[in-house]
Amino acid sequence: MPTQNSRDAIKAWIKSQALKLGFADCGFLSVNHELFAQQTERLRTWLSWDLHGSLVFLKENHHLRANPSLLVAGAKTIISVRMDYLQTSPKLRTIEDNSRPNHAIIARYARGRDYHKTMRQKLKALAKIIENELPNWHGLGVGAENAFVFRPFSDSAPIFERAIGEAVGLGWTGKHTLLINRHGGSFFNLGELFVSLTLCDDNVSIPVKNLCGSCSACINICPTNAIIAPHTLDAGACISYLTIEHKGVIDIKYRKAIGNRIFGCDDCQLICPWNKFAKLASVPDYQARHGLDDISLLDIWGWSEDEFLAKTEGSPLRRTGYMGLMRNVAIALGNSQPTDRQAVLSVLQDKLGLNHLLDEHILWAMGELTR
Repeated sequence: MPTQNSRDAIKAWIKSQALKLGFADCGFLSVNHELFAQQTERLRTWLSWDLHGSLVFLKENHHLRANPSLLVAGAKTIISVRMDYLQTSPKLRTIEDNSRPNHAIIARYARGRDYHKTMRQKLKALAKIIENELPNWHGLGVGAENAFVFRPFSDSAPIFERAIGEAVGLGWTGKHTLLINRHGGSFFNLGELFVSLTLCDDNVSIPVKNLCGSCSACINICPTNAIIAPHTLDAGACISYLTIEHKGVIDIKYRKAIGNRIFGCDDCQLICPWNKFAKLASVPDYQARHGLDDISLLDIWGWSEDEFLAKTEGSPLRRTGYMGLMRNVAIALGNSQPTDRQAVLSVLQDKLGLNHLLDEHILWAMGELTR
């Protein structure tokens, strides 16, 4: 067995390489940690409350969630990382998005390149750097002599990302269910690199203290009251779910609350006092493309399907599909405050008849604008 010092030295070196690649932090967890079984039971309980909307995939692959070693044969350790994505620092504890009702608001993580691609690419680069160093670790008992196995993930497999990040010390789970870092807020993405090196004992973790205290700002600010209790989210009511994951008609009871948010929602993060420590992205992939950080609802409404495909290439926005995004923009136009309502009514009418789902939301928007 390696000495603790040799393991610690290897982990410190890996972390230094991760930081050089643009990750904000890095931690390590055994694939055999007991938290996976515990989290699987918590997930089953949450699913029994019917708060998952149409996210039926959360009912599947529980055996993989409980035993992540089954995801990657030969994997021993999970390297958990986070990457900051902000391009500009939001005004502290203020929802400035609400002051621009005619602008399309896209969640800040989604304005540039698809983070799934960026995270996996960077994690693969980290794996290659580690692989090149393996000859120096022979004899330390971490398995460096064996064939090196690795696989990167980022929100792309049945993995308890937040729980892993919490266990390795990347932050604590806020009442909005997102991870918060004391020195970096919550505007970051998570990723994991499974490797075949034995760098951790099975049930060792270094969680940090939860510092939310009595604060309930995220619960109180949620436009749809989706945070029904501390650490408990009604996913089916969350604007991020409704505008991205939900594929059907958006319930009328949520449409006014959605406001001008057409892809995701940042409100619970924008109001969080810990985001005074949020850092700007060091990786250029997060820079906004096609002006998506400052674009009007009418500009996006004017996109043809071909324009949508061209302007969302390599973007998270592809996830909604063209009609899904137009559905969201129709709702936002119904909530807008145009100087020329007749002009907006006219362009809304132009897309009537393209799709039955879209028609439902266009007619609602037209009704709101003629009240």
